[in-house]
Amino acid sequence: MIHYDLQCAAGHAFDGWFKDSDGFEAQAKAGFLECPICGATKVSKRLMAPAIPKKGRSRTKEVAAPPPVPSPPSGAPVSSDGQAAAGPVPAQVVALLQRMRAEVEKHCDYVGAEFAEEARKMQRGESDLRGIYGEASDADAEALRDEGIEVARIPWVPRADG
Repeated sequence: MIHYDLQCAAGHAFDGWFKDSDGFEAQAKAGFLECPICGATKVSKRLMAPAIPKKGRSRTKEVAAPPPVPSPPSGAPVSSDGQAAAGPVPAQVVALLQRMRAEVEKHCDYVGAEFAEEARKMQRGESDLRGIYGEASDADAEALRDEGIEVARIPWVPRADG
């Protein structure tokens, strides 16, 4: 993983973690990077100080993974005012999650409680590969991961228009 200090066209500074420098370049070129403050997609790397190892240390620098972001327990509701089990959610985060929800609903098929079974059907080639979303228990999600099926949970906030 590689860490970059980033800046949007409006001058907001933030950081990002990428698999490698090509990963950053590809995401930036495709417009996948977005400022968490204003939503701008024109993002560039900021000037960073080089990491120089101290004498006596190994020349290879170990990069620690970013600290995990605490999130509410799966299935925990996030109310329209941004309250979750862990406390208030910043308005910018709620706005980003609302945009993410809109994109998922626009580009993926809702399969409801049949999520785990539909994911398995796609893995076995019994169903067309496509983006799906729905409900799955923690045990179902873990079982899918154990079977080599990639799944992810996202906080499902109320729609921006509702």
